[in-house]
Amino acid sequence: MKKDYELYYEFLAQNVIVPFYEKRFEKLNQLKLDRVLKKKNPYLFKAKNIETAGDFVKSILDAHLSSQEETMFGDLLEGFAIYVSAKLYGGFKSAFPSIDLEFKRDDTYNIVSIKSGTAWGNRDQVDRMKDNFKAARKALRKRSEIPQQIIAVNGCMYGRDKNPLKAHSDRDKVYYKYAGQDFWGFISEDESLYQEIIKPIDKEAKRKDERFRDAYNAKVNEMTKDFIDRFITDNQINWIGLVDYVSKSSQEKIASPSPPSLAARPRKRATYDG
Repeated sequence: MKKDYELYYEFLAQNVIVPFYEKRFEKLNQLKLDRVLKKKNPYLFKAKNIETAGDFVKSILDAHLSSQEETMFGDLLEGFAIYVSAKLYGGFKSAFPSIDLEFKRDDTYNIVSIKSGTAWGNRDQVDRMKDNFKAARKALRKRSEIPQQIIAVNGCMYGRDKNPLKAHSDRDKVYYKYAGQDFWGFISEDESLYQEIIKPIDKEAKRKDERFRDAYNAKVNEMTKDFIDRFITDNQINWIGLVDYVSKSSQEKIASPSPPSLAARPRKRATYDG
């Protein structure tokens, strides 16, 4: 197992942390104040009583980066889950919609939809996943090499779910939801893997973060200067100007044409029979 961990550490360092920081740098360098401002709610930041340019810029930048990073890191860590399954059971990236991983273990064929956390979707999105589980099962049963027992799993890389079995009146829509330790244990049959993942992440992040901090601070200063030039009036944030920039209509209102008056309408000519 220790040998496996060394391979896992190397994969996580080279295929998760390194590209994660590369993507963070790329996204950070591309950011401009306009792009971030137009996607953020100015009323929220006013409600938080933010009154300095630096605090405002840091708040919107942090919120923007956080929303991007959750998706980026989740996608990369999904690759690690597939790598572990491939190494242990010949698992592979699935081509079915909503399904990320397929692998056979013993007499069971597993189809797995991988998400970051447990609260990943609304009811419609969950229903779509169930429909895709059903469609995948139907297609897989046509293949002679696939075992008859096909288990569908919604795997969540962190969190908990106390009731993993998700029953349904349609047997092909029944699935298990494994989260955190349960998910990584299901993938690897190793109940400690969820803890081991943090070790190389901690080590590599410390190496990469100093350089990112320098770039981040430079971006905050750049955007703060831009914000001051455009939205500071008499040393105060011009909230009206800011709200106008984000939300003011770019076109003049066009009045709807009034219906013609009865007097102006053409009279219908009377017709007579006979």
